[in-house]
Amino acid sequence: MTGLQVVILAAGQGKRMNSDLPKVLHPLGGKSLLTHVVDTALKLNPEETPIVIYGHQGELLRHRLADLNVTWVEQKEQLGTGHALKEALPHFSSHDRVLVLYGDVPLISFETLQKFISSTPLPALGIITAKWGNPAGFGRVVRDQDNQVTHIVEEKDASESEKNISEINSGIYLISVSDLKKWLPKLTNSNQQKEYYLPQIVEFAVAEKKTIAAFLCPTLEETLGVNDKAQLATLERCYQHKQATKLLNQGVTLFDPSRLDIRGEVVVGRDVTIDINVIFEGKVVIGNQCTIGPNTILRNVILGDNVEIRANSLLDGAEVGNHAVIGPFARLRPGTTVSSHAHVGNFVEVKNSLIGEYTKVNHLSYIGDSEIGKKVNIGAGTITCNYDGINKNKTIIGDEAFIGSNSSLVAPIKIGAGATIGAGSTITKDAPANQLTVCRTLQRTIETWQRPKAKNKETE
Repeated sequence: MTGLQVVILAAGQGKRMNSDLPKVLHPLGGKSLLTHVVDTALKLNPEETPIVIYGHQGELLRHRLADLNVTWVEQKEQLGTGHALKEALPHFSSHDRVLVLYGDVPLISFETLQKFISSTPLPALGIITAKWGNPAGFGRVVRDQDNQVTHIVEEKDASESEKNISEINSGIYLISVSDLKKWLPKLTNSNQQKEYYLPQIVEFAVAEKKTIAAFLCPTLEETLGVNDKAQLATLERCYQHKQATKLLNQGVTLFDPSRLDIRGEVVVGRDVTIDINVIFEGKVVIGNQCTIGPNTILRNVILGDNVEIRANSLLDGAEVGNHAVIGPFARLRPGTTVSSHAHVGNFVEVKNSLIGEYTKVNHLSYIGDSEIGKKVNIGAGTITCNYDGINKNKTIIGDEAFIGSNSSLVAPIKIGAGATIGAGSTITKDAPANQLTVCRTLQRTIETWQRPKAKNKETE
């Protein structure tokens, strides 16, 4: 794509979003609308930084998306799409063609744009159009009796007959820089909005008898923009349907493709089964023969083969080994590694810890900043007391240790291999290997104690 400059118009306020956020910052599939478009632009031409025309709440936009590889150009006054593109003219070289995209049209695909560019000869003006049964709100593509494009008319300026046209203008153009330099200064604002509309260049092209290459987009949703929260929700479902279809085509079993949300990247092995209401965030890698239970969230997680994630579990920044079982109602926090064949059960939270092979932490426990060996049994209600109010301290438990229920291990501490900790103990010192360690207060019964009685309010 040498010689191609991508310009993304993203200066609009988006009043109908009823939000304090700039419109293009609203998320779709886990990333901003604008980020979707920038990512596509970079695929088209990695050697040329896309230009983003910004305006409304520009400082916030640039701050939130500071990591984007783009050239920012400010449109200080929002006077229409034609005026926005004019602001970018100094950044175009004479040999470039300019592809105009929009920060609120997030689903336009790399494949569609690639076909559009390759099918548009260099002297021509290229436009992407779409057919829609209900075209209300869109600019219409007007053609003559020879089916040649003559002009684009905006909805507010269209006659009744023009409003019945089903072919809409996506607003995506491919234009030579020489034509832009010639046409942009000629734009007028003689319309209801008093703005400089970019579609007016179509009339200039017709007047010069320049070829207009209209490319019909294969899928309507690729051309749809976001103007309000209802449209955002519609495009979210379109995006998620596309992601679910990709997984199905890879052989994944989805119990209900409409109840899956992918907000990042998912890499799957063979024969993976995913139940309903599962959310993937960040980068998730799933091995072969894994089962993901309902109502689970996996964020930046790596799963080995034959892993079972049971219902209502949250995994964040964790790595799980082959044949491990997690949940139900388990939470794995960042820095957690669960080794092969280990079990982390219901209402167990693990943070920044290593759980060894065949180890079981099955019930109502908290494991933090710990290194737990192989074949360890952690009883119900066990907690590692890793935080002293200032510093985090480590707990180390050797292989085949047995930790009795309702135990508190006060870090820093080491429990030797094969050690047994008696139920209900609070352990503050290292426990030797292969021995029983118990720390409980002496049980007493106070025979003279009586249960308090309710006071009689009438006698007070």
